[in-house]
Amino acid sequence: MSVKVFDTKEVQDLLKAAANLGSQDGNARAKQVVGRLLSDLFKAIDDLDMTPDEIWTGVHYFNKLGQDGEAALLAAGLGLEKYLDIRMDAADKAAEITGGTPRTIEGPLYVAGAPVRDGVSKIDINADQDAGPLVIRGTVTGPDGKPVAGAVVECWHANSKGFYSHFDPTGAQSEFNLRGALSTGVDGKYEFRTLMPVGYGCPPGGATQQLLDALARHGNRPAHVHFFVTTDKYRKLTTQINIEGDPLIWDDFAYATREDLIPHVVERTGGTALGMKADAYKEIEFNIELTPLVQGKDNQVVHRLRASATA
Repeated sequence: MSVKVFDTKEVQDLLKAAANLGSQDGNARAKQVVGRLLSDLFKAIDDLDMTPDEIWTGVHYFNKLGQDGEAALLAAGLGLEKYLDIRMDAADKAAEITGGTPRTIEGPLYVAGAPVRDGVSKIDINADQDAGPLVIRGTVTGPDGKPVAGAVVECWHANSKGFYSHFDPTGAQSEFNLRGALSTGVDGKYEFRTLMPVGYGCPPGGATQQLLDALARHGNRPAHVHFFVTTDKYRKLTTQINIEGDPLIWDDFAYATREDLIPHVVERTGGTALGMKADAYKEIEFNIELTPLVQGKDNQVVHRLRASATA
């Protein structure tokens, strides 16, 4: 069309009416956000000369995104979740909060409700002939380097097929397979006995991969393990580690890799005595340093819709 109408009184009045900006009723913050996002969209339509066909293709795409349940996956793949981390890093810098284990994205596959064990948790419920045994252990400390007792450490990761329990399309995994939670003792130590994960790719027929294909981007992640660490003494940590040697570590479609989150993988023996599937196993030591509360409050707790189950 090659016409510009955004700055006309008709369009500006339409934007104000659509967000109900002239009324004192409704949620003021919701009106502010909707008004801004709608204004940016209208301006982009004008600037890029988007056609009605393109607009309706986008509308139908969002329908598919919702039907596939992939909005959170797309948020990671388009860098939105990484952008939130960048903003939180900048806020910490401005508040002169230094040190601590780096944060990185949560991703869409957490499930609340894993039973909390003391100190050690064996989380490979289902046999997996294609995955070798793995121990992930470490110590949770505060900013002063002292161990933190009573910290709840949660971890979750994929199996050798790249699937997470509760979201496995094959139905092969039990609830909370490769998911665990434990409470640290006075020494601040934690230990998960599990199996080596692999990376995963977006569902090939899903809405996320559909958009990535249009952008000529892959939708794959390196092998990784997610963590939440929560205590009332320090701020919650949301992070994940990559498995050393994975070729996609620096080509993660979700942009989650950070230099300090690639711990060494060490060969060990003695796994049989630990109740593992083989005597030879791999071990990762991942020590975690938490950061202080801000004016007595934890500003790292993110409220978002998450799956939950009862073990």
